[in-house]
Amino acid sequence: MIIDNVRIFDGERVLGRGSVEFADGVITRVMADPAPRASALASTSASTEVIDGAGLTLLPGLIDAHTHVFGAESNLEMALAFGVTTELDMFMGPPDATRALCTAAGERADLADLRSAGLLASAPGGHPGVTMPDLPAVAGPEQADAFVAARQAEGAHFIKIMVEDGAHHGASLPALDRATVTALAVAARRRGLLTVAHVAAPWSARLALDSGVDMLTHLPLEAALDDTFVRRTADEKRAVIPTLVMLEMSASKTSRPAHTGRSLADDPQIAGHLPKHARTAIAEGHEGLCIEPASPGQHFAHALSSVLSLHRSGVPVLAGTDANYRPDRACPVVHGAGLHAELALLVAAGLTPAEALTAATSAPAAHFGLADRGVIAPGRRADLVLVRGDPTKDIRRTRSIEAIWRGGVRFDRAAYGKRAAAS
Repeated sequence: MIIDNVRIFDGERVLGRGSVEFADGVITRVMADPAPRASALASTSASTEVIDGAGLTLLPGLIDAHTHVFGAESNLEMALAFGVTTELDMFMGPPDATRALCTAAGERADLADLRSAGLLASAPGGHPGVTMPDLPAVAGPEQADAFVAARQAEGAHFIKIMVEDGAHHGASLPALDRATVTALAVAARRRGLLTVAHVAAPWSARLALDSGVDMLTHLPLEAALDDTFVRRTADEKRAVIPTLVMLEMSASKTSRPAHTGRSLADDPQIAGHLPKHARTAIAEGHEGLCIEPASPGQHFAHALSSVLSLHRSGVPVLAGTDANYRPDRACPVVHGAGLHAELALLVAAGLTPAEALTAATSAPAAHFGLADRGVIAPGRRADLVLVRGDPTKDIRRTRSIEAIWRGGVRFDRAAYGKRAAAS
């Protein structure tokens, strides 16, 4: 397969117009110069399919760096229908089912690929364990090593740490202390596993940073991150997954004239490929928000300001949605479609469209050790998204999907859209 005369965004920069060839699931050639392109096309066999990419842009497959799949294959299929070829799941169980779904997603071309933290670390009686009595908890630093070892044995790809006292869910609950979070980070690092900490308040963000975790996910809505915190995050080479679309859904106040996340339900490029229950969840759903109920003191503008400060200071910002929708759970952040809102919000925060695309392609691949994807280059997986127009100028063009390949296999998006319309 060759896609010719196409604008190429390789995950880091625009290469200009060129050709991309792939076979057996792997990119074999990327040709941006006219002479090599002409020579390569002239030598192409008659059996090679050539797609004319005039007016189109080729992107690496998108990566959502924070989701919750809940064991539902349908969520991975929906993600793929919107160009998300890899999801990074931050909490799922039971372990056998998680491992089985990761294996299936790795083998099937009709699902987004999947990596998962498996069971997360939280305090006894804390969030979310207070409603999940069978969830393993970490009572103190002396239990951290055994917890991480157990998750690794179950097949976890990274360790998720819940730093939460329940206040954002209308409760007062025990939370992991600094010594325990530090012990978890040390134990994970010793085993070659990354740590990702849930932080949605100023105190929890500071605790996670002090504890040496690798990545922070979510951002406080009570106040923007201060300069000292931002500088430390940059100096200590941490990464941040803001989940702006989830924060926008959760915030009580937003200064933006239109609600980016909710508006997906009215965008024909999105809604036309969503099942009815997913469209309804986007428009009306309130389950699964990271803050319930919202407080008048929380402002979405603080999160946007924090993202810009982090980005300007050189902190890697990764695109992640916290999608935790399923057909029986009306979370308004749905798989696949939600990432297109996240991209728009990253641009609203101050990233250029190309920088936002990097946050959803090469950056998460690099920081999560996915060396085979995220970039259009020879030897990388042929996870590709072909869109109409130029999303490096207008980020909403990521929604104008012409074709999707997952491991070199073209996803039948038209058939998926028909099934979605009938559901």
